[in-house]
Formats: sequence, structure tokens, C-alpha cells
Amino acid sequence: MSEVMLAIKQWGNNLGVRLPLAIAREARLQVHQRVKIEVINEQIVISPVVEKSLTLEERLALFDPQKHGGEAMTTTQRLGAEQW
Repeated sequence: MSEVMLAIKQWGNNLGVRLPLAIAREARLQVHQRVKIEVINEQIVISPVVEKSLTLEERLALFDPQKHGGEAMTTTQRLGAEQW
């Protein structure tokens, strides 16, 4: 396991630490990758967020008509050249 000693810096109203490339590579982190930061027993733990692509069925299962303004087509009238 790699280990380095770093200084915490002030960035605006926040504190920050820059991860050395060797540490990022060993942890398999990449630029723009999302991470979760949590404190466990006074230790800072940084974990990569694995974002799974949803299938169409999974996306449709998450759809809430009340939250998203109801059905997309609320009329039975033809609005263009639809055939049914």
C-alpha cells in the first residue's frame, strides 16, 4: 500500500488535499470520477462511486407520473400526422 504525508490547504471556504497520481492509480481513481467521502471512527474514507447504467425497464420502473407531471400525451386528439 502506498503512503504519503500531505498538507491540508485552504481552497475558498473549504479545505482540500491533492491526491498524488501514484495514490490515485493504486486506488484506480480517474479524473472526473465521483467519490464518496465519509468519516468512520475519526478516519476519512474516500470510496469510488460505481454508477451502473440503468436498463429501459429499470428507468421506467423509477418513473413517477405525479413527480414528473403526469403522462406526456394527455390528449386523445391527433396533434399531427399520427396514425392509430
